[in-house]
Amino acid sequence: MTAPRYAPDWMRGITIKQPWTACIVNGDKRIENRPRAWSTGWRLLHAGAEKSMDRAALCDPLVARITGSHGSYTDTGPCSRWAQPGCFHLALDDVHVLLLPVPCRGALGPWRVPLDVFEQVLLQLPHLTELFPEVTS
Repeated sequence: MTAPRYAPDWMRGITIKQPWTACIVNGDKRIENRPRAWSTGWRLLHAGAEKSMDRAALCDPLVARITGSHGSYTDTGPCSRWAQPGCFHLALDDVHVLLLPVPCRGALGPWRVPLDVFEQVLLQLPHLTELFPEVTS
């Protein structure tokens, strides 16, 4: 049996429950609420499967960059209408939607992306390869 192979360590996955993934894809949600701060960088966003959710909404996997992580409120109030009190807010930017879903198991905390999933993402978003200087062909 061969050991599992993973994407470069700087590319982690994050599972986001529906309907929030659809709000990122189709709306203006650029804050993800989490119990702790995350480091900045590119992430594979994975739409979590919920039995009671619209299955069509699960077909929108995407890639985004976390550009910041901060506490609940600043002196001026919440940073976004999507921000929940008592959470860390991950600021999402550079959201890229995949045309074809790539099946993958996820987890709510940061998880290692299987290499075959990462390669399928790069096939659909080849322009991102230039943003990832660590990727070698």
